[in-house]
Amino acid sequence: MLLPVSSQIVPGRVTMRRALAGLIGGVSLLALSACGGDNASAGAVGQQMQPQAARVEVMKAQPESVGSVRVLPGRTTPFAQAEIRPQVTGLIQNRLFTEGEQVKAGQPLYQIDAAEYHAAVESAKAALARAEASAATAQETARRFERLADINAVSQQSYDEAVAAAKQAAAEVGIQRAALERARIDLARTQVRAPIDGQIGRSSVTQGALVTANQATPLARILQLDPIYIDMTAASTEVLRWKQDVATGKIRTVGDTASVPVTVHFEDGTQYEHRGHIEFTEVSVDQEAGTVIVRAQVPNPDDLLLPGMFLKAEFAAGSYENVYLVPQRAVQRTPRGDAYVFVAKDGVAEQRPIKIQESSDSNWIVTDGLSPGDAVIVEGLQSVRAGAPVQAINADGASLASLSGDSTGISPE
Repeated sequence: MLLPVSSQIVPGRVTMRRALAGLIGGVSLLALSACGGDNASAGAVGQQMQPQAARVEVMKAQPESVGSVRVLPGRTTPFAQAEIRPQVTGLIQNRLFTEGEQVKAGQPLYQIDAAEYHAAVESAKAALARAEASAATAQETARRFERLADINAVSQQSYDEAVAAAKQAAAEVGIQRAALERARIDLARTQVRAPIDGQIGRSSVTQGALVTANQATPLARILQLDPIYIDMTAASTEVLRWKQDVATGKIRTVGDTASVPVTVHFEDGTQYEHRGHIEFTEVSVDQEAGTVIVRAQVPNPDDLLLPGMFLKAEFAAGSYENVYLVPQRAVQRTPRGDAYVFVAKDGVAEQRPIKIQESSDSNWIVTDGLSPGDAVIVEGLQSVRAGAPVQAINADGASLASLSGDSTGISPE
């Protein structure tokens, strides 16, 4: 018995229908599941996309007057020095000082054998006496011839010759008197004396040594070390910039350079207890090094500073007015080397280009780019980017409510 075609069951069609129904049901379930969790997943994604504000430490920028401090290397030189050389020839009989002691101007240092010079003085005395006797005779002869010439007892020529002889005799007296004075000077120079006050060094000769007048080798050296000079070297371009800053009013000076105090530091960084002052600035530039010498005068009562010592001298060249002190750690550089800082404003970090004049200890002196009250970020810079949100705190950790407009509660570092 045959069944109708509509009632016949074909196995392949049944299997396809069942697979299609299962696929449609799975898609429906997936859609229902997605609809049910849509709100939760959207909230999580939104939460991940919101950047977290970085905690940073700020300081409030305030204009102030800052000293323009210069630190220059230098070496000590004696205030005065003299090389002792003999002015007469002879044998050293005695050395009259102790090496290394303080001597006074005029103090005897060496005694040269003076026997020959004593004899020269006596000889000059005798020559002077003979010349004076000859001059007296010639003068008397001239007076006699003058009377005889009045009565025509002698010729006018004889009288003129007598007068000339008297003048020659008087001139010879002058020559012999000068020779005697020179002999006495040479005799006095047999005792070599100190020309200045100061500390004398070691002696290059001993008793019995032969010395000659104005010899090349000095017998000893005297150095005056209190006060003492410090010759500092500064680049000529830097000195020119200082003068230009003073001329344009960037640096305000008070008084003259003689009143500028100088603080001295040793090589190990310790500070010398006495302060000096600027003496003068060299009027020419070293052509080889391109430097200018700035000399300071420093008291040295204990002879602690010796000639040739390397030191560092610090002095104020004036002061900058209405500038900002910014910690060096807060300043960053662009690839081109331009300086900038981050300023916290309205809860975000703003990159602000600045102009640096020079350093002052651990700070930079900023002349342009900041305004009074700007909150400069000084800590936490590693997580700060331009336009990123920041949470600013001051040094004591208290949160700052607002950093725009009239900011209060920010204390400068």
